[in-house]
Amino acid sequence: MLGRSLIIALLLLYLLRLGSVGFLGPDEPRYASVARAMASSGDWITPRLDGQPWFEKPPLLYWMTASARLLHLPDEWAARLPVALASVAFLMFFFQTVKREFSERTAIAATAILSTSAGWLAYSFAALTDLPMTVTLVAALFLAVFETRRKRGWLAGALLGASMLAKGLVPVVLFAPAFLIARGKRLSMIAGCIVVAAPWYALCLARNGAAFWDDFFWKQHVERFYSPSLQHVQPLWYYLPVILAGLFPWTPLAALLLRRKTYQEVSVRFLAAWFVFGLVFFSVAQNKLPGYALPLMPALAVILAVALETAPGPQWWLAACALMLIALPPAAAMLPDALLAGIRAAHFVFQPALPFVVVAAAAWWLGWRQKPALAILTIVAGIFFGVVYVKRTSFRQLEQRVSVRGFWRANASRPDQALSRACVNNIRRDWQYGLNYYAGRALPECGSAPGPRIVQVKNDLSLSVE
Repeated sequence: MLGRSLIIALLLLYLLRLGSVGFLGPDEPRYASVARAMASSGDWITPRLDGQPWFEKPPLLYWMTASARLLHLPDEWAARLPVALASVAFLMFFFQTVKREFSERTAIAATAILSTSAGWLAYSFAALTDLPMTVTLVAALFLAVFETRRKRGWLAGALLGASMLAKGLVPVVLFAPAFLIARGKRLSMIAGCIVVAAPWYALCLARNGAAFWDDFFWKQHVERFYSPSLQHVQPLWYYLPVILAGLFPWTPLAALLLRRKTYQEVSVRFLAAWFVFGLVFFSVAQNKLPGYALPLMPALAVILAVALETAPGPQWWLAACALMLIALPPAAAMLPDALLAGIRAAHFVFQPALPFVVVAAAAWWLGWRQKPALAILTIVAGIFFGVVYVKRTSFRQLEQRVSVRGFWRANASRPDQALSRACVNNIRRDWQYGLNYYAGRALPECGSAPGPRIVQVKNDLSLSVE
């Protein structure tokens, strides 16, 4: 009953204000543009951006968004709703799997930690490839390791194939430890993976030849792993603070990873070993982004849930997690500036957060009364209202200052119809892709000829008609 209530609450939370802000960053509008081209052209094999083949990512997210567009959903809903629903479906599977392998109490704690952590919440909202790859990969991993029925090897392989359609060959590397210990299911997993993934790879290679091979396989896999010439080079320790921040507000529980008693069960030791394997793999790669670590979060959530069960004084750990929520009001105020210019440029503004102190006190009391599941759900309720607060207070600013949708809507109705003929002049990369999406075409760079110009003035867009 508690688990079902948690899933329903998460569905409502994930769908809340899903289209209240336009596309953010460079990737959301790019992926949505590719999906729109697929839906309009009927070519579901070759991804195209602004009319040109574009092989940075495989097609699963494009297929999801294009299918939603065929249902005539609004732009942002078509791109984000499939990701949010995939997240909730996985959490249902995750809960049932952990419940069967460990206990219902562990399942409630692990699902709560994973589903309400900042990293999982963010990637369940954004129309990016990280969440679809994660849910299919981890579902395949759990079926391979925890499912005793050999016939489920086909399903594990099919999910691995779907993960390859979400983000290429990285899932194969991350799945390798599970493959090595999945006796009796290996052939069926290979077959299931080939049936799902091979057709698109073969057709795309046949249609596009060397261009697909050079860009998708060489540049996006080999060079992205070892070459420092790409855009996202980070130090070796990069993912440690990323994971700790992604765990918010459950970050204090990370200290429990140092307790040997956490790893008494074989299943926990495997998940810990796999987590370390994945962390080392991503850390040694030259190019790093926060979303790359998302597949590690489900295993980490299970380990933390087990650690919390075996820890002395769990009420103190839960209260510490709840107290972290007092950072939500300041974070909501800082979010627009942080997305525009980085966290260092965002000015801290104190905001009162007394309700979260009450949540912490309630979580401590329930934990002290040996009702850990209710204590965890109390924190989840605090997170729920905290996220609602963040969305209500920051999304309007994000729409006006970070996404270009607000700018486009405000100027599209101008009597001179300037936007239909506009060019862009040295604007941010993410705004360029956003403008291209809402314009329905690639806006050209401005030359010396007079005409409508979209220019960047500090951290704002401006339209001038010359």
